[in-house]
Amino acid sequence: MSTHDLIAAAQARLGEETGTLYREAATRVALCYPSPYHVGMSALGFQTVYRAINQRQNSSAERVFLPDDVEAWKKARAPLFTLETQREVSTFDALAFSVAYELELPGLFTLLELAGLPVLSAERDARHPLVVAGGPLTFSNPEPLEPFVDVLVQGEAEDVLPTLLEGLEARTPKRELLERLARLPGFRVPGLSPDSTRFFVAKASDAMLPARSQIITANTELRSMFLIEPERGCSRGCHYCVMRRTTNGGMRTVPPELVLELIPPHARRVGLVGAAVTDHPRIAELLETLVASGREVGVSSLRADRLNARIVNALKAGGARGITVASDGASQRLRDMVDRKHSEQQIVHALELAKAAGMARAKVYNVVGLPTEEDADIDELVRFTLELSKILPISLGVAPFAAKRNTPMDGSPFAGIDQIEAKLSRIKKGLKGRAELRPTSARWAWVEYLLAQSGPEGGLAARDAWRSGASFAAWKRAFAERGVKPYLARRTEDGRRKSVTWPMVAPP
Repeated sequence: MSTHDLIAAAQARLGEETGTLYREAATRVALCYPSPYHVGMSALGFQTVYRAINQRQNSSAERVFLPDDVEAWKKARAPLFTLETQREVSTFDALAFSVAYELELPGLFTLLELAGLPVLSAERDARHPLVVAGGPLTFSNPEPLEPFVDVLVQGEAEDVLPTLLEGLEARTPKRELLERLARLPGFRVPGLSPDSTRFFVAKASDAMLPARSQIITANTELRSMFLIEPERGCSRGCHYCVMRRTTNGGMRTVPPELVLELIPPHARRVGLVGAAVTDHPRIAELLETLVASGREVGVSSLRADRLNARIVNALKAGGARGITVASDGASQRLRDMVDRKHSEQQIVHALELAKAAGMARAKVYNVVGLPTEEDADIDELVRFTLELSKILPISLGVAPFAAKRNTPMDGSPFAGIDQIEAKLSRIKKGLKGRAELRPTSARWAWVEYLLAQSGPEGGLAARDAWRSGASFAAWKRAFAERGVKPYLARRTEDGRRKSVTWPMVAPP
């Protein structure tokens, strides 16, 4: 594949988009997503920042994604270029990364490498573009990003982004701009920010809501779907979740009238996105209005205890063929322990509603490896899944528990790769083929856990693993060589970390 082929492929992809922005401005930002296009274009925050930058008079944004075939790109010896104009990324004033979760770190390294920039910020100077990172990861633990970025935008970017752009538009020297940002809440400048601002998570004003799509494309995980948030945040207190009621003031709702007003006439498929969409007090009304307008509709998060016939029937009328709910605890004891407020009866009722509406299947998401979990809890999960399979065909998604920073379960131990695999085997054997099991890899969950619980040393280990091919063996070796340890272990050794109220079980 040649550079010409890569450019032709980018132009063909652009030709299948609706809503793309093409602008020339004195200040240019390369908006980078460290996963492929089909993933990145389903990220609502990424699209929101894209539109916000392009609405400014003196700034423009163009998109960059991790290539679908990185090796083909390297063989072509092509410089990394933007999607909109195919300009070299290294010529832009800033590279702004949106990072969703820990395992996207290697994608960030690859994009910097393809752009011809040093991966470590310490090896870049005033001649290089400013490297910025934000996104969902900053709500939890952005410390592994610190060695690679000049500045972090922490939390919701809508209200703090203009300050960054004003500095770029004024051609403020890099060092002076970083020193200024280091003093402002919402920004973290590695090595410069005082503790008073380092841990501040920005909150967008209600006037900036709702986030919504700018571009619609068929080449994405949420095919040709316009995304909009009828609510932001969550009113619940699940102990494992970063987006809980204590995060940025909990749940904020958007009036359905405003949501409907912002959906473009050409959008025939609409996705309602948020941490707790079905907790919106007027969600049934919104769904029914969308369906009555002739649109298909999907919802990102269904809570079993909030579902009723109106909601489920509207989803079916809007094109849903199945229902998806989360259990998030192998047993009722564990669900109660992590404050996941729903019962078996409520999940059963949700599936019965789906069946009555004519839906054909159900997906149930769960987690294994919570503290104090025993074989009896796993057996309860098997028993309950088999009961659900008598209502609708079940696809059981199971993910190993990986504790996140800034949650009540911060510092909880990882159950262990062998132990997780044994639990998954027990589930598979118990289901006997009567329900589909879709497990997440225990090995990669362990990698995610260590990154989630680590500091900058975790990021450096990630770079080492990436340089060595990013195999699981390379990750294990890199973690060992860098001495990466979970948060609680580091707190115990250095004595400077804040105390934690979890875990209920001490790490081994």
